[in-house]
Amino acid sequence: MLEKCLGVQRARRFHRALRHCKVTILCLVLTIIVLRGTIGAGKFGTPEQDFVDIRNRFYSLKLPEPHRLLAELHSTTTPFQSSTSTNNYNAFDINTILVDEKEDENLENFNPHQPYRLGPKISNWNEQRSRWLRENPNFSNFLRPNKPRVLLVTGSSPKPCENPVGDYYLLKAIKNKIDYCRLHGIEAFYNMALLDAEIAGFWAKLPLIRKLLLSHPEVEFLWWMDSDAMFTDMSSSCRGRGIKTPIWNCQWSLDILDAWAPMGPKGKVRDEAGKVLTRELKDRPVFEADDQSAMVYLLAKERDKWEGKVYLENGYYLHGYWGILVDRYEEMIENYHPGFGDHRWPLVTHFVGCKPCGKFGDYPVERCLKQMDRAFNFGDNQILQIYGFTHESLGSRGGVKRIRNETSNPLEV
Repeated sequence: MLEKCLGVQRARRFHRALRHCKVTILCLVLTIIVLRGTIGAGKFGTPEQDFVDIRNRFYSLKLPEPHRLLAELHSTTTPFQSSTSTNNYNAFDINTILVDEKEDENLENFNPHQPYRLGPKISNWNEQRSRWLRENPNFSNFLRPNKPRVLLVTGSSPKPCENPVGDYYLLKAIKNKIDYCRLHGIEAFYNMALLDAEIAGFWAKLPLIRKLLLSHPEVEFLWWMDSDAMFTDMSSSCRGRGIKTPIWNCQWSLDILDAWAPMGPKGKVRDEAGKVLTRELKDRPVFEADDQSAMVYLLAKERDKWEGKVYLENGYYLHGYWGILVDRYEEMIENYHPGFGDHRWPLVTHFVGCKPCGKFGDYPVERCLKQMDRAFNFGDNQILQIYGFTHESLGSRGGVKRIRNETSNPLEV
């Protein structure tokens, strides 16, 4: 009887141990599954979340391979993360987030049979502006004593450049303009908005200039600078040097903008205007109407109407052509000094034809980019010298050298 009882107890202990082994093995398997899921996801969830995850994974093991992959993909993708999400900027396609509105949603009700207008006709701007200035003598810092009432205007496309390096050179160009404006107390306005989709491209500056003239009656002059132009004489000032800034804030400027703009609407109007400009202007190639050719045509065709308040600057290099200037920078440094603003030391070097923000230019890319670096350093040296440094060379991409030793009496220096 005793032996029979001992046998029963041993059998019970064996079965209990076997059950414990099964439970232990099951717990080990579940632990591995949980750790695999939580480590792979980069976080640990609540017990409830872990249970749901275990259940989902348990059932997913029974599914065929394609269904399992889809189930895991669905469970690990959040509403804020696409299946192509990446932390690598080089691998990311920027076009996936550059989604524009439909083009016709931005277009105004433009009648091609009626001349295009920038806005309502204004006939008494001089009187309105004069009255406003009398009533608001201290409205803006532009009116502080000895500060020029000049607004430098520039800008670029609202989209990234068509090639990656273009945005880098836009940054260098705007840094150059900021330095110049800071030295001369000039305010700057950088625009990236297309104010009128009907008159885009070359012509986008016209609605912007008109809006700034009317919105800033305290400003005397608007000075337009292209995005691919750099100041290369940081000492030359628009005050007291005889330099005429392009657009005076007056009725005449509004009138010439109104006469200028009808050639700008894109499409058939601009194409037909381009044919007229090619026929009337010597050596102009055949392409759509551009703003500069249209201005030349307007001043020549209606000379009696406009020439009384037009001054064509030829003493200062307001937009000096880079092709004849950049290779002479070392000669200028050896023989001249900043402050001339002309061929001896150009106020502005303009990289017309290089088109660093586009895919194709009129000149070899390597030549354009190297010369843009030289122009930037030529102007930037005049800034760095204030702080005792200069670029290692005009072709340097960032290296500088000290030209003045530190001193314990910096204000004496």
